[in-house]
Amino acid sequence: MKNYIQSSILLIVAFGMLSCEQERLDPIHTTAEGGGTLNEYVAYDIASTDPTGSNVYGRVVFYKTTLEQTLVQISLYNTVENLMHPALVLEGASGSSMSSILSLDDIDGSTGEFSNSKFFIITNTAFYDSLEGETASLDAHVSIYLSDSDNTIVASGDIGINAMPVATD
Repeated sequence: MKNYIQSSILLIVAFGMLSCEQERLDPIHTTAEGGGTLNEYVAYDIASTDPTGSNVYGRVVFYKTTLEQTLVQISLYNTVENLMHPALVLEGASGSSMSSILSLDDIDGSTGEFSNSKFFIITNTAFYDSLEGETASLDAHVSIYLSDSDNTIVASGDIGINAMPVATD
């Protein structure tokens, strides 16, 4: 029995030494070619407009990428769980127009964010450039609807020339 225990210990030590021959790699902290961080952004508030008092509110952030894209991110609070909330960019200030400029992805009521991806991608930076600065020209707002079947606007926020950004970089 003593011989069996010694053989087992020797086998475990030998196995442990052989398995430790793997090379430990240091992490790579640089970004991939074409990747990077999002340095330019502008953010606007989205306020509750629901007459039934659901109090949906949050923020919409537009990012300018180095890949000639504008990324849109929406984060909402108090959304209705298990419902998909359509999000649209509409002409004019909040409450003034229902003519659609851009249909964004639906907001998942369980998370308060886009259902398909963290960002909605607009394939040019002209949209971003029209939001603020010397070339600001976008006369629009973002509206969040209760659902596909109920066109009650639960939250809305002015963007572009209709509002001052709450954050920018």
